[in-house]
Amino acid sequence: MDTYYGSQIASKLFRVDPRYILFIHLVLNDIIQLSLSGLLVVIWYIFNTINVSFCCLLLVIPICTTLNTPLNLACMAVECYVAVCFPMRYLQICTVKRTYILIGLIWGASAISILPDIFLLMIVEPPSFFHTRVLCSRDTVFRSSIQKRNTSHIICLVVVWLTLFFTYFNVLFAAKAANADVKKARNTLLLHGFQLLLCMMTYIMPIFQAALLYLFPQHFYDITFALYVFIQVMPRFLSPIVYGLRDKKFRNYLSRYLMCEVIIKTKPNHHNHKAGF
Repeated sequence: MDTYYGSQIASKLFRVDPRYILFIHLVLNDIIQLSLSGLLVVIWYIFNTINVSFCCLLLVIPICTTLNTPLNLACMAVECYVAVCFPMRYLQICTVKRTYILIGLIWGASAISILPDIFLLMIVEPPSFFHTRVLCSRDTVFRSSIQKRNTSHIICLVVVWLTLFFTYFNVLFAAKAANADVKKARNTLLLHGFQLLLCMMTYIMPIFQAALLYLFPQHFYDITFALYVFIQVMPRFLSPIVYGLRDKKFRNYLSRYLMCEVIIKTKPNHHNHKAGF
């Protein structure tokens, strides 16, 4: 019973804290991204090529979730900045409702990035193209929008990097002005930057792939799989470790309820005590 009520309290705490809402959204987003991109890798190995229309459906969500990650990191950095620089107004600024609206805007921004590619594909390519078979990747399907996509990626990453720099230096200056120790907040923002660097490798993956294929043209599938592991899997594998396990409250509940740690509470036994004995 104690475990049940403890889990209910933990669930409520995580549902009403914007920090944990954004973190859980980041983890769920990365799970979706890894699941669907892993499915695409399996399709590459088994079928080699698939129908263009089916490929478009498989690509939409992974593309959105890939862009969601840096945007989510920027939002987490802003939340950390508000918590340190405006602690008295934190509850008014960072509400649960605004956090969910922010998550909706993240998905909206990522959807806007892929929808023009789909419309441009329908305009530029003939109807027969959608009945052909291709190697299912964004560059092979959305061939006519590569330049536009690179521009949107650059704009997105510049905005995210400016957000990280702004929040980091403001936290640093606020700490010096208040003579306070906000080392954990600064380290968190530095980890955001490190994670963003790993995410940026996704955008330079085609360059690495082209260079490696030029050197080793007979190892296409090996190179593709190796780049997928190091560029797609590893950064998202680090997210729960970097942000979750270093948080004391989240780590405590994780060890108690997700890893089935048994907590035994000693209580006095009143049943054996009778009046007069």
